[in-house]
Amino acid sequence: MGVLLNTDFKDLKLFKRGKVRDVYDLGDKLLIVSTDRISCFDVVLPCGIPDKGKVLTQISAFWFDFIKDILPNHLITCDIEKYPEQLKKYRQELQGRSMLVVKTRPLPVECVVRGYLSGSGWKEYLLKQAVSGITLAPGLRESDKLPEAIFTPSTKADVGHDMSIDQVYVENAVGKEIARQLKKISIEIYRKASDYAFGRGIIIADTKFEFGLHKDKLLIIDEILTPDSSRFWPKDEYAAGRPNISFDKQFVRDYLTTLDWDKTPPAPGLPEEIIAKTAQKYLEAYKRLTGKGL
Repeated sequence: MGVLLNTDFKDLKLFKRGKVRDVYDLGDKLLIVSTDRISCFDVVLPCGIPDKGKVLTQISAFWFDFIKDILPNHLITCDIEKYPEQLKKYRQELQGRSMLVVKTRPLPVECVVRGYLSGSGWKEYLLKQAVSGITLAPGLRESDKLPEAIFTPSTKADVGHDMSIDQVYVENAVGKEIARQLKKISIEIYRKASDYAFGRGIIIADTKFEFGLHKDKLLIIDEILTPDSSRFWPKDEYAAGRPNISFDKQFVRDYLTTLDWDKTPPAPGLPEEIIAKTAQKYLEAYKRLTGKGL
């Protein structure tokens, strides 16, 4: 079990270094490497979570295959033997945590679907009794299951927080027809995935998808239905009327809120116990969903 915090492939063109992923430009393709970096409150911590990047990559690959009947995705392969020759010398860093993907034109919105009222959706409901312009019934409690899944898009911020937007904003950003497709497809994927996950003991409370255009064809891109892009709750511990524990960085968030830290860089380090518990949560989500270990 190792930790990879950064990659530095000097003979490759760095396309983007995100909070978790290092992305390299291969012309008409991208190499996406999921590191073990972890961010909380939009700040990257100095320590990583062992094998987190492998979990994110392999859960995404699982779901891409699972929902391919709904929409194609950008994944070409995760098999290093099928990578271009120039990448094979980085086998140690890439094994199990990288994807070769088609380069797309990403759409400038986050496609969020909520089946339960939690997180920023819950906060918005308390203020407006609505989320992303969708009016909800009065008297709902935190973590309540919604009568049906709702599409609550947001802006896509490279720095800082994403902002909640409505369907009209999406239409103005990408056009009415693509906006209609994004809403329909996002809800369809969520329903299929959440039904499956529920049978494996996981509630997908909400999730976010990203889409891109490749030769005018809509593809789902980035990561999909991972503990980083979704709120996974253990089904057997779920209760409405309170926050629920997630299969992700909940232990890290909870620990950081006990510190005298103003949530701006630099972030503090983490005790070994918190790192180990968080790694276990990521791995448990993967095992439950796929039925296998890394």
